Amino acid sequence: MASPPLSKPSALYIGLMSGTSLDGIDGVLFDADAMAVIGHVHAPFAPALRDELLALNAPGDNELHRAALAANAVARGYADLVSQLLEATRTPRAQVRALGAHGQTVRHRPGGIEAYTTQLLNGALLAEQAGMAVICDLRSRDVAAGGQGAPLVPAFHRAVFGAAGRDVAVLNLGGIANLSLLFADGRTGGFDCGPANCLMDGWIARRRGLAYDADGAWAATGRLLPELLAALLAEPWFALPPPKSTGRDLFHQHWLDARLTPGLAPEDVQATLLELSARCAAAALRAQMPGATRLIACGGGALNGALMRRLAALLPGAAVQTSAEHGLPVDQVEAAAFAWLAHRFVERLPGNLPTVTGAAGPRLLGALYPA
Repeated sequence: MASPPLSKPSALYIGLMSGTSLDGIDGVLFDADAMAVIGHVHAPFAPALRDELLALNAPGDNELHRAALAANAVARGYADLVSQLLEATRTPRAQVRALGAHGQTVRHRPGGIEAYTTQLLNGALLAEQAGMAVICDLRSRDVAAGGQGAPLVPAFHRAVFGAAGRDVAVLNLGGIANLSLLFADGRTGGFDCGPANCLMDGWIARRRGLAYDADGAWAATGRLLPELLAALLAEPWFALPPPKSTGRDLFHQHWLDARLTPGLAPEDVQATLLELSARCAAAALRAQMPGATRLIACGGGALNGALMRRLAALLPGAAVQTSAEHGLPVDQVEAAAFAWLAHRFVERLPGNLPTVTGAAGPRLLGALYPA
């Protein structure tokens, strides 16, 4: 008797992302065959956890214990979101082949013999609570191979946003801004280009008690402070060539405070921080892809109308659009990328691009915690 045909392995993956903006967790159910998102769920961090994750970006007392507890809390939050996502999409848990989980970055120090990157997440606990294979710690192997460990999304951006014969750039506006350069000849580049929301979010939280500046409305009431902008742009990191990456290790509120002078109107500082985010991204794009005819923005900053208008004004030769105009909502792109990276791991395919990160070569990214 002939053996029954083997069933095709599931192409369903879950991607979980919590970025430097610390606005919470995005989760998607992703079909790797169709390269499409089937469902999306978002959950904010509990205020106490958000505060602790932010505090752990800087040295402090009893860090090892606090980081371990925070990693557990992130895992539980991720697991809860997985359950919500499966319920919302009516997907049996057993149909998901693997879960790609980013974790919460609290330190990112690539380059040199002491290079490392830390994303807080208890992968073993997540595998236990989610009941599926977990692939996490996706940046460390690239860093170990001499790379920046970031950005990891350009290869995914190429797959979903690339256009034959056209120079297209993708700008992720999370806490930090990163560019993917999808050249017409098939080359792919990418790098972090500076702060996107982290400084603006921190400033409005301190001055007005709000998590973010909705649509850039507060910034729009202020005026640009040229001397402050010049002081911010004088940061040496901006002059470094790619490959390069950054995070809250550099762009934090103490970095901003060191450049402020007394008597500045808070709304003017916010307006200047918005201009900083727009200028950094626009200057990086002009320098590295002067022929770009399209800029596709994603991440929370793509919902900031004032920021998007400044980008369009600074880049008159490029159509500034959002990823939603290309079929993928702005808050789903990064989570989908980490589902795709989990798929690459399962298929034993490299997830990094050495031309982007500077790593010694292509590497399989991630550590596996089986179901």
